[in-house]
Amino acid sequence: MNNNIVKARTCVYNVNYHMVWSVKYRNKVLTSEIEQRLIEILQQTASEKEFIVHQAQVGEQDHLHVFVSAHPKIAPSYIVKMMKGISARKLFMEYPDLKKKLGNGPLWNRSFYLETVGSVSEDAIRQYIENQKKGE
Repeated sequence: MNNNIVKARTCVYNVNYHMVWSVKYRNKVLTSEIEQRLIEILQQTASEKEFIVHQAQVGEQDHLHVFVSAHPKIAPSYIVKMMKGISARKLFMEYPDLKKKLGNGPLWNRSFYLETVGSVSEDAIRQYIENQKKGE
């Protein structure tokens, strides 16, 4: 059985997301020091908002990849909103030069990429569903 399955009061689930978003105008401002603090902020935010950040990694100092798990009641757009909003606010407070480098504009681009991540392929699911009728 899958070890990633979580048993909650009303459901059993394995809900995972790959999320990616970039710095506004792809400015290369996410240094290794800022990346380390950013990941700490994301972990803290996840703990407070009841989702899990399994992995986070800055790419080319201008974008971020995050692997997240959450209860089905938590919308992925909410997860992104919380991580982007809280991290931007805290990083700007802790690194005032960061805001200057961005012309006093926002840290993150408004858009993001989202992909669901499962332990079973789409083909396997389709075949499993198709085979259910054969048991009648």
